[in-house]
Amino acid sequence: MIFKAKPDPMTDSALPRVLIVAANPLSRIGLAALCARHGLLSVGESAPSGDLNTEIARARPDAVIWDVEWAADAEALGATARSVPILALIPEVGIAGEVWAAGAAGLLLKNATGEMVAAAVTALMARLTVVDPVVAGAVFPARPRPPEEDLTAREREVLSLVAEGLPNKAIALRLGISDHTVKFHINAILSKLGVQSRTEAVVRAVRLGVLVL
Repeated sequence: MIFKAKPDPMTDSALPRVLIVAANPLSRIGLAALCARHGLLSVGESAPSGDLNTEIARARPDAVIWDVEWAADAEALGATARSVPILALIPEVGIAGEVWAAGAAGLLLKNATGEMVAAAVTALMARLTVVDPVVAGAVFPARPRPPEEDLTAREREVLSLVAEGLPNKAIALRLGISDHTVKFHINAILSKLGVQSRTEAVVRAVRLGVLVL
């Protein structure tokens, strides 16, 4: 027998509400536990074959976290109402384009950390899109513009603090943003500059004239 603690309305009412969709019941349980550990409130669970539009209307989530098992899930995802943004957790890069075309507002690989998932949900609630840099190439065509033109003003600020050797927490404190947001900015910087590490990003930015030390 499983006993669940009664929700605390003073606490839970302020948490982002998510509906979990996964074909595997164990995956749904695992995602619910992950949400609980990282400040997300699971308000329902469903299989992709369920009546998702009815479940969304009942649970009123802020976002849907969808554990995509195979490309066929993209059809069900495409048939789901767009009243709330959908964060798709995909098993491989190969199906990223199809899932994105079906209407997902966010794409992360299944090995994403709980912190990444929580940050992505927060971004989707702000009507932003979230795409793991690893799968971005399968979703967005390469652009001919130089990478330094792609860096936003905030990303340049983050990059300059990275060049000073500051860790994520210190950067977040300096800029008045969260650790999760810093991580997303750094991932975007690495992707745009085509590098794998913070050190490489600084070196390439200096060579391109984006950063002056």
